[in-house]
Amino acid sequence: MNTRTLVNLAAVGVIAVAVTACTPRRPVDTVVPDTAPPATGPAYPTAPTGPVSGGNVGAAVPGSEQDFIVNVGDRVYFDLDSYEVKSDAYPRLDAQAQWLQRYPNVRIRIEGNADERGTREYNLALGARRAESVRNYLVDRGIPAARIDTISFGKERPIAEGSTEDAWARNRNAHTAIVSGAQR
Repeated sequence: MNTRTLVNLAAVGVIAVAVTACTPRRPVDTVVPDTAPPATGPAYPTAPTGPVSGGNVGAAVPGSEQDFIVNVGDRVYFDLDSYEVKSDAYPRLDAQAQWLQRYPNVRIRIEGNADERGTREYNLALGARRAESVRNYLVDRGIPAARIDTISFGKERPIAEGSTEDAWARNRNAHTAIVSGAQR
């Protein structure tokens, strides 16, 4: 290759670079679209849009222990140092009585509980009186006494940890546990 050919090739290269440099660039699209692009993967709801469905997940079988816990409620609460059933517990205990009348083969145990304050003996006695109060209420609503056992756990089975008013209030309760006759 001679010198002249090399100069011509260099000139063509310089012209090509100059033409490329002078070509107007395509402007960058800086406008944000108003709508999001279509999803490419599975869509997940961002907010509840209605009841959850799908194979009765979480549904309680009527007459089962879960039905009792979820649809009736298995616990009532008491004031400090009291074993008197509070008026706000009446609807729950009435619902328990109705449920127990509907399922006459179910046997229950009322478990009386107390908060952490007080001696062990005092809390055992208080829990026993709370369990007996709930038992008497249910018997007064027509549930045979032979279907109901009572026990006191005193302060031995707290449902709320801690030494706060809220924890103490939750631990002053009577729990209605199904012993037999219901599907688990």
